[in-house]
Amino acid sequence: MTILVTGGAGYIGSHTVRALQTKGYDVIVVDNLSKGHKQAVQVPLYIGDLSDRSFLEKVFAENQIDAVIHFAALSLVGESVIRPDLYFGSNITNALSLLDVMRKYGVSQIVFSSTAAVYGEPMEVPIPESHPKQPTNPYGESKLFIEMILQRYAEAFGIRYIALRYFNAAGADPKGDIGEDHRPETHLIPLVLQAVLGQRDRLQIFGTDYPTPDGTCLRDYIHVNDLSDAHVLALEALADGASSTAYNLGNGRGFSVRKVIETAEKVTGRLVPVDEGPRRPGDPAVLVASSDRAVQELGWQPRFADLETIIATAWNWHKNNPNGFQE
Repeated sequence: MTILVTGGAGYIGSHTVRALQTKGYDVIVVDNLSKGHKQAVQVPLYIGDLSDRSFLEKVFAENQIDAVIHFAALSLVGESVIRPDLYFGSNITNALSLLDVMRKYGVSQIVFSSTAAVYGEPMEVPIPESHPKQPTNPYGESKLFIEMILQRYAEAFGIRYIALRYFNAAGADPKGDIGEDHRPETHLIPLVLQAVLGQRDRLQIFGTDYPTPDGTCLRDYIHVNDLSDAHVLALEALADGASSTAYNLGNGRGFSVRKVIETAEKVTGRLVPVDEGPRRPGDPAVLVASSDRAVQELGWQPRFADLETIIATAWNWHKNNPNGFQE
């Protein structure tokens, strides 16, 4: 089978490309390299944007594509609040363009990279897939809109989908040759490791008075290779005739900001310099997933579930690639 991975040169995308290759799939990547890195993939790479219909049709015309994994999207929550036009204009329009080209070329299976942000403020923890969908920012809204579009396309055109709503992706492939390289970086674990490496003066803790055991936010961290495994399992489920649905992906456990710092200090043997500040608006105290359905229905089982292992793989990447892919 030949799989098209949009955004496949990005963080989660490149790890998923590797997982697909390991399983024997032929893989083609489309990426505009606005966030991705061509060094992260060793498969055919088409550099271009999903908004370019003629470019996208060229990719489909030149390859016998059997299914699509769709990562390509803008994904910064704060930016989405300031520029909702970008997020609605890019994420939703590009998804529609992709789906219409899939229809034209008879491709009827897609795994969609969604997000826990579709839920908004949690009403129960851990969060099940049945939780109300009330996103609090345009990023989460754009992903929820695409899920709704997928449902309608499934009903009208027979394009079956699995949407994967994941929580905090973290870590790196244990081989150490690909990892997280965002510019700007917004994720906690790489920010902690940048502070360890002296690439930033101090780590900022936003809020120390939350109703949690140590006063800092609790988040569910899921290793990027475990996410990759889930995308492959979702693809295989669709190939076996699975109905369209959505799954949460997380470890089902929350780790506080202070716990992440403490664990990073243990892994690296170095102190993390910190500053404590007020809460950021819109940060929930606790975000933890219930992934029971993915475990039961997809047969998914996280292999890198403990925080120390997650941070150790991230540290292996960052210490050996302090400038990321830009050596």
